[in-house]
Amino acid sequence: MMKLNNIIDCDVHPHPRNMEEIRQYLPLPWRHRLQMVNSRGMYMNPIHVNRLDSETPDGGFPCSDPDFMRTQLMDAYGINYAILLPRAFATMYPNPDFAAAVAAAYNDWLADRWLDNNNKDGRCKGSITVAPQDPTLAVKEIERWAGHPHMVQVMMDGGSRAPYGQRQFYPIYEACAHYGLPVAFHPGTEGVGINESPAPGYPSTYIEWHVGLMLAFQAHLISFITEGVFERFPKLKVVLVEGGSAWLPPLLWRLEAEWKALREEVPWVKKRPSEYVRDHVRITSQPLENPDNKQQLLQIFEMMGAKDILMFSSDYPHWDFDSPTRAFPKLEEEIKRRIFYENAKELYNLD
Repeated sequence: MMKLNNIIDCDVHPHPRNMEEIRQYLPLPWRHRLQMVNSRGMYMNPIHVNRLDSETPDGGFPCSDPDFMRTQLMDAYGINYAILLPRAFATMYPNPDFAAAVAAAYNDWLADRWLDNNNKDGRCKGSITVAPQDPTLAVKEIERWAGHPHMVQVMMDGGSRAPYGQRQFYPIYEACAHYGLPVAFHPGTEGVGINESPAPGYPSTYIEWHVGLMLAFQAHLISFITEGVFERFPKLKVVLVEGGSAWLPPLLWRLEAEWKALREEVPWVKKRPSEYVRDHVRITSQPLENPDNKQQLLQIFEMMGAKDILMFSSDYPHWDFDSPTRAFPKLEEEIKRRIFYENAKELYNLD
């Protein structure tokens, strides 16, 4: 039996072998429109998106074969659980019905291909994709999947037309809190389709866009706290996936200083912003900022309270994959255990 190393990988990206695999789950009239409305190519990696060794043995798309993913990732590193986040990019579509249909199709595909089948040991866990353009439809999708034994969170793209703490999104968070499901945000549609860019204007290159993805997460987190989302939904948990983490301490320092001076404007923010983050927010580790002086990274971890909020992620099969064997070499064993396993175990109620 494979040795498990007490690792939960919180960001693994299953991919369909081709779009026909998704279209079969789309009802008419949407079935033939999926290929027609993909404008995300404006910010695609110009070199390669995925690891060059991650194609399936038959030459298929990376992470399109559950068995090969298990061999190359879970078995190779002794990973206990893989949290799967498909990339439907549903927030970029202007038609809310089409966006909801795409999200639903990806959920059906994920359950059929990765969770209900090819998952006898239950070590693959899924994310319920929703499109926030119509919160009512998003809630229906959450209700449809909330009872599934392997769906452990709700997920939305980081790209949006408004900060996610605003009240039009409250029905989604109410449903998440009701069913005990964290809501995860993953970058990839910022400034794409109908979504606003988190930077002034639109970046010229992929590198500029990719580095700036953390700006959207900062804006959403500020919105969650200042709009009082966590006071309104005290059981809600938020996961910020693949948006970096070193920015968190200085952001909270500034936010807390402003809150002390301007708390009259937001009387519903009853606690220090850092307390809301500690109690309600979890951040995945990849991409891990990596200064030349490794001691500086340890200092950042201490500043952010990484022991309580950081969760390991590899971002498999993408080009900037982080290996569990190379992550956090200088951390104390207790903190590594929390980051690699305990924080995610508690969040997702895993064994």
